[in-house]
Amino acid sequence: MQEINNLRGTVKMESQHISFTWIGFGGFYIKTSKGKDILIDSWVKNNPVCPEVIRNIEKVDYIFFTHAHRDHAEDAVWLAQKTGAVVLAGWELAFILQKRGVQNTVAINKGRTRRFGDITVTSVHADHTAAFVDGDQLLYGGEPMGYIIKFENGKTIYHAGDTNVFGDMALIAELYEPEIALLPIGDVYTMPPREAAKAVRLLNVKNVIPTHFGGFDFLTGRLRDLLSLLSHVHDLTVHDIKPGDSILVR
Repeated sequence: MQEINNLRGTVKMESQHISFTWIGFGGFYIKTSKGKDILIDSWVKNNPVCPEVIRNIEKVDYIFFTHAHRDHAEDAVWLAQKTGAVVLAGWELAFILQKRGVQNTVAINKGRTRRFGDITVTSVHADHTAAFVDGDQLLYGGEPMGYIIKFENGKTIYHAGDTNVFGDMALIAELYEPEIALLPIGDVYTMPPREAAKAVRLLNVKNVIPTHFGGFDFLTGRLRDLLSLLSHVHDLTVHDIKPGDSILVR
């Protein structure tokens, strides 16, 4: 059994566990079963709910970006240079970041799989928009995407990125069989709880971690609404999570 220092203190963690810590909006800090540190959509500086320990993080192995919007990739250059992480992003966003001084970039496009040691990441569709803010200019940031991540212990998750529900989530379930879905529920810029509930049924997952809600009042989707819509679904865990909380899964 190993110990990890998560955002709420030291947690004893069996070697097969993966820790997911929500940093607000679409962002997560993940520690894998073999001790790799991953950030997904790591909006830090202007994120009002980002835990201070993530703002001050010094070392990360990998950073994955689902798309170029500022609440996902605004801090990409600063954070990549600070931590020395390998950065994964869609081709266009990877090109932008490389031009701005991020040396360790890996580009991906939908349907392609990249391998990072014993971790595989496959890019899948997301129904959203994407642009990179450069001063008062908007740069084309490529298409948004979600990620299927298979960890060293065989656990497979689906991080949906920012999206609404779409019918091909059933195809994602058929092809990749994710066991855990990280789904936005905040409405306005992503799907609301009603669509997220439909996504859960299409994906046929047993664990759901809600994302991209709270933080700002205009994100009106609420966890209680998702829980109500899924209350009759058996063998399903919808995690009640707040920024800074960590969830251990095996």
